[in-house]
Amino acid sequence: MGLNPILYIIIPCYNEEKVLPITCKMFLKKLYALIDTGKISDKSRILFVNDGSKDSTWKIICGLAREDVHYIGISQSRNRGHQNAVLAGLMEARDRCDITISIDCDGQDDINAMDAMIEEYLGGCEIVYGVRSRRDTDTFFKRTTAEGFYKILNWMGAEVVFNHADYRLVSNRVLREFANFEEVNIFLRGMFPLVGFKSTSVYYERTERIAGESHYPLKKMLTLAFDGITSLSVKPIRMIASLGCIVALLSFIGIIWAVVGNFTGHTISGWASTVCIICFMGGIQMLCLGVIGEYIGKIYMETKHRPRYIISERTEERECLNQ
Repeated sequence: MGLNPILYIIIPCYNEEKVLPITCKMFLKKLYALIDTGKISDKSRILFVNDGSKDSTWKIICGLAREDVHYIGISQSRNRGHQNAVLAGLMEARDRCDITISIDCDGQDDINAMDAMIEEYLGGCEIVYGVRSRRDTDTFFKRTTAEGFYKILNWMGAEVVFNHADYRLVSNRVLREFANFEEVNIFLRGMFPLVGFKSTSVYYERTERIAGESHYPLKKMLTLAFDGITSLSVKPIRMIASLGCIVALLSFIGIIWAVVGNFTGHTISGWASTVCIICFMGGIQMLCLGVIGEYIGKIYMETKHRPRYIISERTEERECLNQ
């Protein structure tokens, strides 16, 4: 690994006008500290990705770009979600830098962990995962469901790093290979392990959000979790096949029982048993169709080959700098 690598810090932003003026100073201070200690090049940058914000987030980013050359930004044409915003930043920085570190804008992730990440990169690692050492700041419900989600993903056969979100260092070598992953339905924390290369983890403690409100309510977290499972694993489909075999076996046993009962004269006509069987079979069929339909929907979206993001503006453009 060469000395003084060029680092791009990728920061997705969606309606962050309350927290961005606070955390931008923290990121810049950390960047300068890394430059002063000789760990990274002065050509390093902080790249904000505006994910179609409806507030003044993009205006703030343009203002920051005018104040300091180390601030740059891109804006998506519309809101495409956190994962696509991170992807847009990574692909934008791919040919400009040696390494990237993606991190959220809210200040919850410990930026001092970047030092250890860069040290691991200089030691030969191409991917360094930021992993939460504890979840004391989470509610019992969020902590239990989040940890359960990682366990379920691993049980489903998907490679994910336990308690790792999207705080990670990735080299441009990995990004060049990652660009070959062209699927529309992306789940980055499960996709980077698929690329391979030498990797390790750096542990840190996560704090409370500095300002503003979280943009990941329960509904979005559940959507992300289901996207992660269906994007990385086909085990639910195999479970449906296994369930079908079990139900078919039980049905076959039931048929034998009914035929034997009919010939021996022990048949008992009952409304409740009939209704229970019909409801059970109907429920199983609807559940199976729902899971299969989710996979078919993803296949449908993949076949369209629509762009995962569209960049409408960049801070380097004259229009933004003159605002």
